[in-house]
Amino acid sequence: MTSSNSSFLNVIKKDAIVCTKLTVVLGVFFIIVNQQFSVVGMAYVFLISGMYSFVLGLGNGVINEYLNTKWDWVKETNKRVWGGIIATVLYTVSAVLVIHFIQYILLFGHDINNFFKGELVWIHLITIIFSLGVAAFFHARGFMVNWKLAMTQETTKQEIVAKTETAKFESLKSQIDPHFLFNSLNVLTSLIGENPAQAEKFTTKLSKIYRYVLEQRNKDLITLTEELKFAKTYMELLGMRFEDAVKFNIPDAVSNPDLKIVPLSLQLLLENAVKHNVVSSSKPLTIHIYEKDDYLIIENNINPKEAIGKSTKVGLQNIADRYGLITPKGVKIENNNKTFKVSLPLLIKMENSMYQDNLENSKYVKAVERVEKLKEFYQNLASYCLVIPFLIFINLRFSPGFHWFWFPIFGWGMGLIFHFLEVNNYNIFLGSNWEERKIKEMMDKENKHKNYR
Repeated sequence: MTSSNSSFLNVIKKDAIVCTKLTVVLGVFFIIVNQQFSVVGMAYVFLISGMYSFVLGLGNGVINEYLNTKWDWVKETNKRVWGGIIATVLYTVSAVLVIHFIQYILLFGHDINNFFKGELVWIHLITIIFSLGVAAFFHARGFMVNWKLAMTQETTKQEIVAKTETAKFESLKSQIDPHFLFNSLNVLTSLIGENPAQAEKFTTKLSKIYRYVLEQRNKDLITLTEELKFAKTYMELLGMRFEDAVKFNIPDAVSNPDLKIVPLSLQLLLENAVKHNVVSSSKPLTIHIYEKDDYLIIENNINPKEAIGKSTKVGLQNIADRYGLITPKGVKIENNNKTFKVSLPLLIKMENSMYQDNLENSKYVKAVERVEKLKEFYQNLASYCLVIPFLIFINLRFSPGFHWFWFPIFGWGMGLIFHFLEVNNYNIFLGSNWEERKIKEMMDKENKHKNYR
């Protein structure tokens, strides 16, 4: 037996216990009210109470649980609602008529020809409406329980993902600070022994650059113009140590001032180029930086060092990981043993999974709003089904000559219909996906006037 079948049977068992208790309570109540203290009279009362409790109550419970297994309340709300309405109405009307046939024709001896005439018609109508009201209440309750459970699970999942991604992102950004400082101090240590005067100038420039690192390291994106300016300054530091052994080619202008990249990504790539290659006058390191096809290309020739020590694996992996968190465009890495090329995506806006989560969150908000409307509709429907039978009874009891109850039946009923259409955003007439189609149409039209990268 599967877990879903086991859960279904457990719910039905609980409903059966509730129906048994309800049968006893209603039976005792009507025995006292009708003073049916004979064995036969009490048997009739308990039989009728049992029929209402089990046939209507348990029957609708079985339908409710079956529909829950067939259609998910959250993912297939429309199908679940319509399935519940159609199945409940058909079953309730049929069940009430069967119960009344047994009660009034077989037990009470009424003429079968009068089953759909006179007083019995109103008894059928009142019982059906009241039963539908109770069924609507339990459907609404099942809907809210399943929705709350699903939303709790989804919210927990989103919180875990968000916290994990945020922690990962912050961890990657925090690596930049010690990594930059460690490499800069290595350069400074070398200069102190080789050229103390240059070491002093290097220290002055280093303090300015390090201030920039502290200011920019926590940003998600930075303009390409700023990053290129910083890269030039950083290259001056490298030039102070390696002199003509390092050559750079950097554009003075960018194609679009709104273009952005990950902060300090150029600095990390420049560090890696120096770290992994021989840098000497006989084998100079040449680095070209240029734009191509919405990417910033950082290209250098390869003169591999024989032994570079154990890599910290911070630089290139850091950049790739950070880009992976903020855009679906990946960092491209090419190595043909002559040149090493890294292509960084040029961006204008954040287009990452975290920002996609914001879109999902907006859908979540819309879904929650729709649930509130649906909950109000169920409350309205339950109230209608409970109040209308009472109004019919009052009308027939005190002023049977004028059937004024038709006015609230139709007036309130029309309100219910429009309420239901509003909950479904009138998708019944416009199609189930008309909103999505219209949104896509408007977005496509807007994108013709904008060029997002």
